[in-house]
Parts: sequence; C-alpha cells; structure tokens
Amino acid sequence: MKQKKGTMEFSRRSFLQSSAALASAATLRVLTEPMLAWAAQGSIPANAILINSNENPLGPCEAARAAACSMVAQGGRYQWDLTTNLVETFAGMHGLKPENVHAFPGSSEPLHYTVMAYTSPHRSYVTADPGYEAGLFSSKQSGARIVSVPLTKSHAHDVKAMLAAAPDAGVFYICTPNNPTGTLTSHSDIEYLLEKKPKDSVVLVDEAYIHFSDAPSAIDLVKAGKDLIVLRTFSKIYGMAGLRCGFAIGRADLLDKMHDCGGWNSMPTTGVMAAMASLKDQQLVPERKRINAEIRQQTFDWLDRNGYSYIPSQSNFFLLDTKRPGKDTIEAMTRQNVVIGRVWPSMPTWVRITVGTQSEMEAFQSALKKVMNGTAVGSLPPQPKRSWGHMDGFPVRA
Repeated sequence: MKQKKGTMEFSRRSFLQSSAALASAATLRVLTEPMLAWAAQGSIPANAILINSNENPLGPCEAARAAACSMVAQGGRYQWDLTTNLVETFAGMHGLKPENVHAFPGSSEPLHYTVMAYTSPHRSYVTADPGYEAGLFSSKQSGARIVSVPLTKSHAHDVKAMLAAAPDAGVFYICTPNNPTGTLTSHSDIEYLLEKKPKDSVVLVDEAYIHFSDAPSAIDLVKAGKDLIVLRTFSKIYGMAGLRCGFAIGRADLLDKMHDCGGWNSMPTTGVMAAMASLKDQQLVPERKRINAEIRQQTFDWLDRNGYSYIPSQSNFFLLDTKRPGKDTIEAMTRQNVVIGRVWPSMPTWVRITVGTQSEMEAFQSALKKVMNGTAVGSLPPQPKRSWGHMDGFPVRA
C-alpha cells in the first residue's frame, strides 16, 4: 500500500528515534478511568445500571457504527494512511498543522507519556485535589514529587497556589471540566499559568469532557506556540470508549519528547474510521451536549427538591454529598442494582455520578431515595479485595 508523505514519514522517523526508550516504557502501567472505577467497585450485578465510569450510554453515532463495521473485514491490515487522514482532518478543522496532532487509542497514553517525559525526581507533578488520579501513578514511575493543590471555592484549579507550591514543576495538569467535580478552569487562568510557570515545564490540559460545556478550548494556545499539550478523546461525548481513539495536540517538539516515553503504534482501524465519521457529523456534538444538559438539569432539579447537596457540573458527571461515608453509599446503591462512581480521599462523603439516560437517572433517583431514607433492601456477595500492586489482569471496559 502506498503511504502518504509528510505526517506518515514524520511518524516513522519519530518511532525509530524513540525506539531506544521503548524498553523502559514497557514497564509503565497506563491507568485509565475504567481501571480506577473498577478498582473502587466490588461485585457488579449482571443487570445493573452503570453510571460509574463516565461512559456515554448513547454509544457511537449511526455513521460511526457503520464506518467501524465496514472496517472489520479489513482488520488484518494496519492501514496507517487512515490515521494520517484522521489527523489531517482534525488539524484542518482547528487550523493546526498535522505535526501538531498525534493520534492515540484514547487520551490515557499521551497523558502518561507526557508525565513520564516531563517529570523526574527533580521536576514535580502538580495536580488538583480532588482531580483525575491517573497521572499520579505515572509520576510515581518517574520518581517525581507529587504536589496536590486544593481546588478554589468555586472548584476551579487554583493556578496561583499551584505555581507557589512547585517552583520545580515539570508538569501542571489541568483537567477542565475537572474530573470529578465537572467544574471549569478559565482560559485566562490557563494563560496565566503558562506565563508564570517555570522554564521547560509544560501545562497539560485534559479536555476529555470539554464538549459537554460552553468553555473555550486551549487549542488556540497551541497555535500560539505555548508550552502546553492538549488532550482530546472520542470516549466521552462521541460515545466511543470501547473503540479507542484520541489526540495529543501541541508543538511538534513537545510531542516528540512525549513520544520518547511511548513510541508509536498502529491505531485500531475501527476506531479511526468511527472517529472520522463522528467528526464529519456536524450535529453530533451539539445534539449530545443538549441531551446531556437536559438530563443533568432534570437530575439537579430532583436533587434540589429532595434536599440533596451536589456540585453543579458542566460535564456528564457530578459529585453528590451523601453526608455519610461514600463507600457505604456505593455499596448500598449497588444492592439496588445501580452502580455509581468512586470516592476521593479529600471528600470522603461525596460520590461521583455519571449522567446516564433519562430512565437510568430515574432509576438512580429511586434507588438513592431508598438508600438515604433507610428503606433499601438487598445484599451483595462478598467483595473482592483489589490492589494497585496487582494490575496485570485489569479488564478494560472503557
């Protein structure tokens, strides 16, 4: 098969240049949202409602499903050109050069590779508390000091406190909307962080959930040549968690260094073709954003009427205060066949709820009311113990 020039040649060259680093990268355990959700959860009933992993219950759009199915018969080929076409399409849509966009099976790998590339025993990893935890595990692998900074009162990243806490920072991780709070960090705060950060450090902006909000993307800062890498995934609003596709977006030199810790690999062709079809569907994002917002608001209205405390979110999940140990609530809800998200140590009475379909959220409301007023019944089988020291057999649901 004839290969295109440009992006494809760049990819091969980077792969060969980074091959010496592959042995060390092979020992890196790349943790993901579903792994963390699974580790926090006990046994799951076969017919349970799953609103624990920030998955999109709508799944891929019809065009994406058809595109993925069309590739199954050709699954014996790597077909690098398909990835090149996807990268060029996304880059063109955002006014970027193809060298500024690298494709991955989701956004977890570039998150971990960035942390490994830019942190060390002398360069700290700086994140929010509470925040998405995956980068913490990579920073332990790199030997970096972990600096967790509390969110502001409005649940945004406290960029000034992050700067003050880590003058030796290698990576500042900003997830916006933030996982697990679903709240935003302003574009101006990200700009401030880029202006004041230590030399040679990078700002890693995770936009996994950006499409659910009205917030502007930080991609314009990539076009301005700033020291940041932006992560995107098709796992959330596009409903492709099981098909695996995402991007790292940044200056070419920053992405090159990231690849030194992970190299290049072929993309799943079903995911690539589904992603391409999704990008071409101009109504997909606004329609799904509307659906999620309506169901989320209806859920918030119900929580308000019943006197429950929650953090208003601009994503497809939110935090709920159960006023009791969150782990107890998770177990009690599972007995009602409703599996909800995990607890963060700094907020032990709060649990994360993924916004599901209307019927799923109605089932959530019914179960929560029974659990909170003490009328819930049912039992669970013994809960297995799970350890981060034994990760090799992790099942990946998303």
